[in-house]
Amino acid sequence: MKLWLREEVKPFEHRTALTPDICKQLIADGFEITAEKMTERCVPIEEYEAVGCKIVEAGTWVNAPKDNIIVGLKELPEDGSDLVHKHIYFGHAYKTQGGWKELLGRFDKGGGMLLDLEYLTNEKGQRVAAFGFMAGFAGAAVGLLQWCHDQLNPGTPMAQLNPYPNEQVMIKYIQDQIKLVTETKKIPSPSTLVMGALGRCGNGAVSLLEKVGVPTADIVKWDMAETKEGGPFAQTLQYDIFVNCIYLNFKIPPFLTEELLVSDTRKLSVLVDVSCDTTNPNNPIPFANQATTFDVPSFSLKPSKGPSLSVVAIDHLPTMLPLESSKLYASDLYPTIKSLLEFDTAPVWTRVTALYNEKTAASKAE
Repeated sequence: MKLWLREEVKPFEHRTALTPDICKQLIADGFEITAEKMTERCVPIEEYEAVGCKIVEAGTWVNAPKDNIIVGLKELPEDGSDLVHKHIYFGHAYKTQGGWKELLGRFDKGGGMLLDLEYLTNEKGQRVAAFGFMAGFAGAAVGLLQWCHDQLNPGTPMAQLNPYPNEQVMIKYIQDQIKLVTETKKIPSPSTLVMGALGRCGNGAVSLLEKVGVPTADIVKWDMAETKEGGPFAQTLQYDIFVNCIYLNFKIPPFLTEELLVSDTRKLSVLVDVSCDTTNPNNPIPFANQATTFDVPSFSLKPSKGPSLSVVAIDHLPTMLPLESSKLYASDLYPTIKSLLEFDTAPVWTRVTALYNEKTAASKAE
């Protein structure tokens, strides 16, 4: 079994799906692993070489032998080329997101296959590995940083975000920023509403808020019990920051609409859409319909009345802490990658293969 760990081409992506320690275990299991060079990867290429990986130049996966399975995290180059390999990565194509038919068409024409990381599940339908906790953790962090920036530099865009070497450094920086705001502006620390607080992503957001010292009373946790009556929810306007951690694959009434933002009593000034399904027709926050990036972390939404709302919609937030995120994810993913040795019979792979075939057929039927 041959794996090819490709370079990530998404700007500011520093994570990796396979860390050197996991590659070492896989090689011991009988895998051959090729690793592409990648300048911004959170692990030096020398560490892959040290555990027995073959090292090649970035982007050479396109010419790899067809028996290699190409492994990555984020999107492939959008060059329209036919895709001849099996690919393991987050394709963002199975919820009819923008460009889904075109992407699946590339696989179909080339004879390859998308084995989407998001849909690798166990017999209970639970994902075998996910960045959800770290996405929520980083999302809450960016929300606090955006709020601090808006208080200290109103009307100006927040500067580029960069990854932190570890959690402790990030937390200390956020604490310092909050202290600067509360002392210079003479205002309390921000209240934050976490939507989907009981899930993996929501737990991450709550954990970050607790670690930076946000008072318990200012961390408001909503989940299914609080939203069962259906939105929109005017109560969301009562908090400084709203962190959306909900994962949805079906349509529900929106949590918040642009029309609600004109309220004279609105306190809400920062929205972080961790779920970041900007092109998903099931998006429960309709106005969060454009992605933001690490170099431009937010956009300003100006309602017809009242102050602007800063909206953060970065779709790879865990790269704020790339090494910790990668180690946690790769460790969880390892047993499933190992089961590639029984690709034709391992249920996790037969399920995701069937899903690919189903979605590809649907893309051609439309």
